Amino acid sequence: MIAGVKRERDVDEDEDEEVRVKFGRSHVEDRRSRHCPYLDTINRSVLDFDFEKLCSISLSHINVYACLICGKYFQGRGQKSHAYIHSVQFTHHVFLNLHTLKFYCLPDNYEIIDSSLEDITYVLKPTFTKQHISGLDKQGKLYRAYDGTTYLPGIVGLNNIKANDYANVVLQALSNVPPLRNYFLEEDNYRGIRRPPGDIMFLLVQRFGELMRKLWNPRNFKAHVSPHEMLQAVVLCSKKNFQITKQGDAVDFLSWFLNALHGALGGTKKKSSILTKVFQGSMRIFSKKLPHPDLPAEEKEALLLKEEYQEEMSESTFLYLTLDLPTAPLYKDEKEQLIIPQVPLFNILGKFNGNTEKEYKTYKENFLKKFQLTKLPPYLIFCIKRFTKNNFFIEKNPTIVNFPITNVDLREYLTEEAQATEKVTTYDLVANVVHDGKPTEGSYRIHVLHHGTGKWYELQDLQVIDILPQMITLSEAYIQIWKRQDKDDGAESHSGA
Repeated sequence: MIAGVKRERDVDEDEDEEVRVKFGRSHVEDRRSRHCPYLDTINRSVLDFDFEKLCSISLSHINVYACLICGKYFQGRGQKSHAYIHSVQFTHHVFLNLHTLKFYCLPDNYEIIDSSLEDITYVLKPTFTKQHISGLDKQGKLYRAYDGTTYLPGIVGLNNIKANDYANVVLQALSNVPPLRNYFLEEDNYRGIRRPPGDIMFLLVQRFGELMRKLWNPRNFKAHVSPHEMLQAVVLCSKKNFQITKQGDAVDFLSWFLNALHGALGGTKKKSSILTKVFQGSMRIFSKKLPHPDLPAEEKEALLLKEEYQEEMSESTFLYLTLDLPTAPLYKDEKEQLIIPQVPLFNILGKFNGNTEKEYKTYKENFLKKFQLTKLPPYLIFCIKRFTKNNFFIEKNPTIVNFPITNVDLREYLTEEAQATEKVTTYDLVANVVHDGKPTEGSYRIHVLHHGTGKWYELQDLQVIDILPQMITLSEAYIQIWKRQDKDDGAESHSGA
């Protein structure tokens, strides 16, 4: 295989050298470069660079060219290469090297230099200037894609390839967190990060950056994006724990993805990354071991005096908070219709007030725990625990959480010391992931706030519609991202973090 790769490279390099010799040093640029007669045969409507850059015949990643007439990928451009043979067989003449971003005319084999092709290279590899990034949340201009549809950059549908909507909604949510998005839009922020040889996890970082740039590209050919390459990196890096073909759990995926990205960016428990700067808060955990419930009362009392049964306090960081729903039965009214119970957000936030005790059972022991927050992050993620798993099946709690969309003040859940130091404790909702249907075969959709217009949108796979804010609170919310009301919204760009 390696030998084949070498040969393919040599063929391309030899032919470039041949052109240089033939036309002399002063004519390295073939005069045909700027007058290729086949540019009008390019079919932009079939071009799709969201899929893995593989030759459609040899399935190799090396030296892959896209045919700009039919959109297929082929390896090499030497005389025996798949791209060359394709150009002769089908009279398709214009090709793009997907790595070098250079255009070639085959079978004549000269490089094409023409400014009219810049839109194609931009779709393949969008780039963002600092100025462009700083203005993303200040306007709500609609852009027209090549296929004629209009769209708002960032509010873009993601293909559901088979059963990956659980991952799509998480990627959509994260792409609408400005400091995180801004960091990944600029590749220079993480290009220099050194990883150990053979470390594949950095692929997640690269693919996530590419996906961010495609979602926010103002010059797309179509108003949706396929997350194919991103998800292939997820399958690979998660050792197939998360699949494209099998429905997964959005909270499980979010938890794994945040931690995997943090690690891939060089973050550790002590060393921060953009993920911890944006999402990490801290809490105090009070934990008390309980005697086994089957013991006689006297034994229980004796055990409670021992040191190992006294309350212990520990400090812990978090990237998201899990909110527990009350186990509410479905009551029936006079008409025998099911009433879905409702609970205010502040009731389930009570878990973090430092007083509410909750029992946690492990395989051997039981503990009583209380929680209190000590530091609030710029962006706070809530995961509402809708699913309980036992040995036989997964059960879903359909309780509706009533929440305001703005001005949620979390001051009362902070320790006294933290209340004195945390200046701003009020949050506004920016993303709301919803799970509809049964536990194992349901589907996901997401509500996102467009910062430039202040409007809310609902995204479900490729479908994008605007939605009234009051409709958001009627859904079975599963993951929420809240933004702290900091005075200077732009101060958190974390560029170069």
